Order: sequence, then C-alpha cells, then structure tokens
Amino acid sequence: MRLCRQQAERQGWTVADSYSDRAISGASLLRPGVQDLMADAQRGRFAVILTEALDRLSRDQEDIAGLFKRMAFAGVRIVTLSEGEIGPLHVGLKGTMNALFLQDLADKTRRGLRGRVEAGKAGGGLCYGYRVVRAFDAGGAPLRGEREIVPEEAEIIRRIFAAYAGGQSSRAIAHALNAEAVPGPFGRAWGPSTIHGSAKRRNGILNNELYIGKLVWNRQRFLKDPDSGKRVSRPNPEAEWITQDVPALRIIDDALWETVKARQGTLTLKTAHRADAPMLERRRPKHLFAGLVKCGCCGGGYAMISATLLGCATARNKNTCANRLNIRRDALEASVLDGLRAHLMEPELFAAFCTEFTATVNRQRMEASASLEAERKELARVTRDLDRAIQAILDGVPG
Repeated sequence: MRLCRQQAERQGWTVADSYSDRAISGASLLRPGVQDLMADAQRGRFAVILTEALDRLSRDQEDIAGLFKRMAFAGVRIVTLSEGEIGPLHVGLKGTMNALFLQDLADKTRRGLRGRVEAGKAGGGLCYGYRVVRAFDAGGAPLRGEREIVPEEAEIIRRIFAAYAGGQSSRAIAHALNAEAVPGPFGRAWGPSTIHGSAKRRNGILNNELYIGKLVWNRQRFLKDPDSGKRVSRPNPEAEWITQDVPALRIIDDALWETVKARQGTLTLKTAHRADAPMLERRRPKHLFAGLVKCGCCGGGYAMISATLLGCATARNKNTCANRLNIRRDALEASVLDGLRAHLMEPELFAAFCTEFTATVNRQRMEASASLEAERKELARVTRDLDRAIQAILDGVPG
C-alpha cells in the first residue's frame, strides 16, 4: 500500500480508495476486497487500478483474464509497480507463470507433508480424541505434527465403539451423548453421521483408523469449484494412500475394531458414491420448498421423515430439539402458495415487502461491515500487544 501510494503521488494521481484482502488466497476472485474493487470500477469511481504486481489481483489464469476484460470494458487501466501498464500479453504470460507458481507451491507442500507422515507425525487436521502437542526442538523451532491423546475424549470413543458393537444404532448413541450434554467434535452436538460417517471414504468416528494406531494420509484431494470457489473433496485411489503405524496414538483394541467392522458390513447400504455417479451432483430438489423450511424452535432444517411428512431433522437425529410437530408436505406447499397468491401479490403489500427486504439486506451489510471493522481494530490491538511482548523478550525484561 505504501509503495503504491508513493507511486500515485509521483504520477500526480488522486487516490480514490484502497482495497485489500489480507490472509486470503489469491487463487480466487471471491474475496471481499476484489469484489468491491470490481463493483466500484463498474460505477466509474476511478480510472486506474494501481497494484504492486498482477498476482496481487489473482493467480488464477481464468480469473485474471476475466478481470482484465471487465476493466477494459469499464475503461479502467491496470498498472503495476513491477510490470507497468498491463496489456493482453502480460495477462497471458503472467497468468501462466502465476498458475505454475501455485502448482509448484502445492507440490512442495505435499512433499513436506508426506515426509512428516512417513516420520509418524500428523500431516494436518485434528480429529476427535487428540490434541496438538506444542513443543520446541533444541534450536527453538516449533515441532510440527505432534499429537497426543485426550483422555476424556478417548473414553467417549471407547464408549461409542462398545455401544455400537453391542447393537446400538449410531442415532441412539448420538441421542444418549446429547442427553448427557457430552460435547462432540468441535464442541457441536452429536449426530448419527458424525458417528457412522462413510465407510467408503473412511470418515466418521467408527471408521477412523487412527484409533487403532494407523495414520492414513492422502485419502482424498481437494479441488476448487470454478463456479462457487469452494473446495470440493475427491477420493484418491487406495494405492496412493500413505499408511504409517503410530502405536502411541492407539485408543481402540483390534478385537473391538473388528467387531464393529463386522457389524458395519451387515448394515452398509449399497448406494452409489458421488465420485462413481457424477449425475448425483447435478440432481435437483424433488419438492418445491426443499431446503427452505426451518424449525421455529431450534432453527434447524425440516426434512422428509416419511413419504408425505416433514419434521425437524435436529429433533430426530440429535435429540437436542423438543419440537416433534410434523406437517404434510402438500399442505405446507398449498398454504404458502395460497398466502403468496392472496396477500403478497396485492400492490400495497408487495411494495411493503420490497421496502422491508431492502432494509433487511442493507442492515445485514452494515452489521457485517461493523463486525469487520471491530475485528480489524482487535487485530491491530493484538498485533501491538505481540510487538510489545516480543520487544520485552528481546530487551530481557522479565514477564
């Protein structure tokens, strides 16, 4: 920012605004700062975008080309400190170089993680039953990938395995744990899927091989959806998995593990997996208000609990909601459509709806901006405290 402001001053340009996305990957344009920049460019707030380098805008070839085309259409030039004014040739060459940089960085990261796993250390992530060991080597560098068992959570894991091996369903186990207010992974309530997971992807409590002292890495890879920008997991072939024995992290004995696997084998439904059936990802909701109906008590979703009835999914799966009221799907749809037809289509009510909708959206945007500003101030305060603490250590001041 400082260098860009100095350059603008030398050129005699007036700075209309500044945009930043700290600690957010440059592999996507779905970042608040860049989105605000694009919107302001379309509104004609400025004529030049000044940045340190082209990769500060994006490292994705498709995104940087699209951004360049949109800015050209809006009559906005892109100027960087390192390349000067950006043209089509810069977009092609620099876009390719930035994409190669991202791929090389990912390859190096994976090599480092693989070496850590082969040394018997975690390759990332933290599952229920373990915590990170924060320690330093002789040179003062932090040791990474060290894990240790959390005794209280290990007892819950043994309880889940024993109950399932004894014939209880994952839903019954989840209900019992929630009734006792036992916190689940990340402090959330227990659900059936948290316990039984997916046997094919080997996730969920009952499929986690770390509980028998086997660290499995590279089971899946993550790809970024070009439409949504979200990371989507894809399973890797089993031949590419890396398995390492870590007996110090064992929680479940082999006999109990095999008993659970045998029972799972008798209950597993032979359903198509998403990776084997890509059309499942393109399927549309079968019903009119699918995914839109919420429980008035807990805010959870209302789901189909039979061929005709909707009910609170949280109450049935987690037993943390007391709402057991059901409603027929056809009655719900008829009620909502009749209400829209009879009331919302009247001009006065429609105008009131539009006014209230606009006010709500604006209020949510203001609340988000206020929250962001408060977090920025808190970050600045914490940074100052850390700087003072580090300086005190360097100066040899106790405490």
